[in-house]
Amino acid sequence: MKIARTRLAATLALVGAVHTVAVTSALPAYAQGRGAAAGSRADLVARAQKLFDDQAYEDSIQVLSAALVRPSNTKQQKIDIYRLLALNYITLGKNDEADAAVRGLLAIDPDYALPSSESPRFRDFFKASKDKWVADGRPGIQTETEVLAPVKMLHNSPSQVDPHTQIDLTVKLDDPKGRVLSIKIFYRAGSHDKFVEDDASLVDGTAHVSIPPRAVAPPFIEYYFLGYDKAGLAIASRGDVDAPLRIAVPEPSKGWVLPVAIGGGILGAAAIVGGLALGGVFKGSSSSGGHPMSTVSITIMGR
Repeated sequence: MKIARTRLAATLALVGAVHTVAVTSALPAYAQGRGAAAGSRADLVARAQKLFDDQAYEDSIQVLSAALVRPSNTKQQKIDIYRLLALNYITLGKNDEADAAVRGLLAIDPDYALPSSESPRFRDFFKASKDKWVADGRPGIQTETEVLAPVKMLHNSPSQVDPHTQIDLTVKLDDPKGRVLSIKIFYRAGSHDKFVEDDASLVDGTAHVSIPPRAVAPPFIEYYFLGYDKAGLAIASRGDVDAPLRIAVPEPSKGWVLPVAIGGGILGAAAIVGGLALGGVFKGSSSSGGHPMSTVSITIMGR
């Protein structure tokens, strides 16, 4: 009896080990996908340019907004970001946002002008924006001595949620100058679809927004927040299009049953569980053809 129990424990341990390996073997791919996204941050502007060339203007703006809030941008990178933002907004007919992007560029490089190879539509807009900016006294130019405090977005992401349930999220602003006037959330199921954009409700420095149940599906949901100033340009983020926040959405728990028929042979059983029979662990009280018969069902719960 003692030997039988030992064999049973050893075989069940082996089954558990195989089940664990099957589950954890998928984890490196998950981690690699996450790392690959984070590793591509250096070429956000190049990606945005390609999206612009492919006429995916809204997607290009999302990528540029992620690039715009990076604190490590060089002067040239900022110029490239503002220039391409302006071109996207002009193309979409969003003149106020385009004008704000041009002004952001001119604050860095007051003498900037689009090259003659650009479309006259773009060059005319840049010139008109520059003329208004000069007439307004060249506001925002970097020679101003005031240094604006950075805006922080404070948010705790839940670790996991059930599928098809609403996710209520909150963001608190650390914004000493009150520069952020609106906040948007961008979310998607998995990592391949386009991000869906939605406005958060911002009251007294706290924003509330919900991800609807229809968007919450296994294996995870990705999302990020952007905070915008009065000109409609992104000045703060929590996560971004290149490194979004993630919430796990596990599949509902399911069990699987392995029948083991013992009686001179193993009928329809997995090899590992069949080892229970071969090891002589189970003994039947009835017989068929002179052979003891028993049927054992083993349920292994997995997530």
